[in-house]
Order: sequence, then C-alpha cells, then structure tokens
Amino acid sequence: MGMTLAEKILARASGRSAAAPDEVVVASIDLAMSHENADLVRKSFKEIGVARVWDPEKIVIILDHRVPAESEKTATTHKAIREFVREQGIRHFYDVGRGGICHQVLAENGHVKPGMVVVGTDSHTTTHGAFGAFAAGIGATEMAGVWTEGRLWFKVPSTIRILVSGEFPPWLSAKDLILYIIGQLGADGADYRAVEFDGPAIRNLTVASRMVLANLSMEMGAKAAFTPVEEIGPDADARYERVMEIDAAAVLGEPQIACPHAVDNVKPLSALREVPVDQAVLGSCTNGRLEDLEIAARLLAGKRVHERTRLIVIPASQRIYLEAMKLGYIQTLVEAGAMINPPGCGPCVGVHQGILAAGEVCISSTNRNFIGRMGSKDSEVYLASPAVVAASALAGHIAHPEEVEA
Repeated sequence: MGMTLAEKILARASGRSAAAPDEVVVASIDLAMSHENADLVRKSFKEIGVARVWDPEKIVIILDHRVPAESEKTATTHKAIREFVREQGIRHFYDVGRGGICHQVLAENGHVKPGMVVVGTDSHTTTHGAFGAFAAGIGATEMAGVWTEGRLWFKVPSTIRILVSGEFPPWLSAKDLILYIIGQLGADGADYRAVEFDGPAIRNLTVASRMVLANLSMEMGAKAAFTPVEEIGPDADARYERVMEIDAAAVLGEPQIACPHAVDNVKPLSALREVPVDQAVLGSCTNGRLEDLEIAARLLAGKRVHERTRLIVIPASQRIYLEAMKLGYIQTLVEAGAMINPPGCGPCVGVHQGILAAGEVCISSTNRNFIGRMGSKDSEVYLASPAVVAASALAGHIAHPEEVEA
C-alpha cells in the first residue's frame, strides 16, 4: 500500500519501511526551532540534568515575539537565552536585528529541506510543510526532551487531500482560499490530521503563497500541512481519510474575511457592510513577505491612509525589509501614512507595537482573531488578505481592493 507524505516522512525518520495512521512511532528530529520560549525549554532542559544538548547544529533559536524587548522581564529572558546559546555552542541563533519572524528566517536561510522532521515551540511551525517537511508545533517540555536526545514520539496522522483547480479571480489570493477552507471545515476539521494541498491552482502559486496555506492549516487543527515539492511526494496509491476538490474560480467570488472571534467564522466581504476600521496590520508569519508588501504598495501609491485608521506594516524579516526598501515599497507605504515596525510578532500576539484598546476594530493579515488576541478583550479583529488590509486602510472601513484601486 502506498503512503501519504506524512506517513512516508515519519516512516523514514523512525527507521521503518512503512507507517500507517494511528500507529505510534519514535522519530529522529532533523531540526528543532524555538523563539523566546526557548527560555522555558532551557529551564526544563536544566531540570533533566543533561549537560549538553544532543546536537547544537540542529537547533535554531530566533528572537521574534517581543523584539526589541518591550519590558525588563523580556530583556532578562533575552539575556538568559543569549547566555545559553553561547554555553551550548548553538551557532544558528538569530538575535534582534539579525533575522526576523521565526518561520520566515528558517525558510530564507535554508534550514528546512524536503523530507525533514521539523519541530518548533510555535503552533504555526506547520508553515514549513510548504518545503516538503513534516513540521509540527510542540510544547516547551517536549522540546526539552528533543534537546536531550533528538527524538520524539508521534501518532501517525491520517491525511486530508485538498485538490484546487481553476484560476484565482483578480485581487484574490492564497489567504482567501485558506480562509474559505477553514470556514468550510471548521476550527477542528483537521484535528491531528495532515493536510496535502495540490492541484493546478496550488502548483501555480508562489512559494510565499504556499507558505500561507501551510501556516494557516494549524487554524483548522492540522498537525502538519504540505504543498507540492519536486523532491518528495505521496505515492500514487496513497490512502486518504478524505479528498476535497475545490474550483478556486467558482468558490472565491470575492474576498473572504474571518470575523470575530474565530478563524472559522468566515464570511464574504460583501456581508460585512462597511465595518469601520481603527487599525490595519499588514505582516506576520502568514503575510509579511515581499509579495504582500508589493500589493499594498501598489494600492497605496499616491494615496493617503484614511484619517481614522492607523496602518502598521511589519516585514517578516530583515532581508525582506531591505529588499522592500530597494524596490521602493517602504517609501511608498510611509508616504501613504503607514508606520513600519521592525520584523517581529508584536501586535499579532498582543504584546507591543500596535495593540488595541477597548472598542477598537482591526483588519489584519495575521492568523488569529481570538478574544483579546491583539490587546483588549473588548476589541475586534478581522482577518483578511494583504490586498483587503491595504484597501481597508485607505477606505477607513473593510473594503474590496476594487473600491480604491483607481
């Protein structure tokens, strides 16, 4: 019997010839990633009592959630991580100003390769399935065990295969597609499953757009998610729990919006009736890449952000920031009234650089809109594509890009 991508990768990593859904395997880890929560991992690791990590070359630590440090507590955490990195000889450490958001940094520095087993102490580690890796989020205690012996047990997930055909209508993107899918399947529709995206529409997407699909798959419960790569693929006779077929041109008639306070509370833009917007956020590990900044710059060129709306733009990495500067995107966005934040996760996780007050409404290209996610529990967050975020910043309300493109 053939194997899915998840089964194939976990079988290799556990030294088996095959793996099937619901079997428990102990897999060797190819890459272990942490951000600021590396300090929690460090503390658990110290309690285990092992002097050295199993392989410092396979550990990557990236400071991104609270950068630069917004409090003395965070500064102390950063200091402790830096000391641990030096003590353990961990070379792949990306300090403030030297990297960016963890999932972007892993990708653009070549840390992830097809067929790898990647674990990260961040739920959106699924992003790296866009490169053919079995990539899953784990907890700090689990990561301490990985740092100790380089292995972790997994229950082999069953797989949902999603085949997408057709062409994306103008102004619609991978973000609209994945929000639509989450709306159809629900927040638990892929619980502890792997998801394989394929089909002509997926294969025509950029790598950056494929990362959006893998990233947000976690919001429907996926353990891992994959988009096609040449180096590895599922067997032709692989068995799937479910196959879902979507015609992008037929189902994506207009932009999709995840409304408060759940990512699966998805509605077409026309159903929202010009919801006023206090803040627009463009960035995050979901949509802070160069193509996202380009589409915003294209819409905002020669215009001004609405007087009642704040536009915050966060490049996903220092490298993207620099390239966007060279291409003129940053200048265009600043001239339109945007504030450019350093690469990081600040407002997305509600800790600094753009949190919301009670009663405020935000349209964001990020990945979660739970109660209190970006600040006050009495604020509201709508999730949308970069094009809709930019259009809404101009209009002062949730708007279709067609309304402002002229």
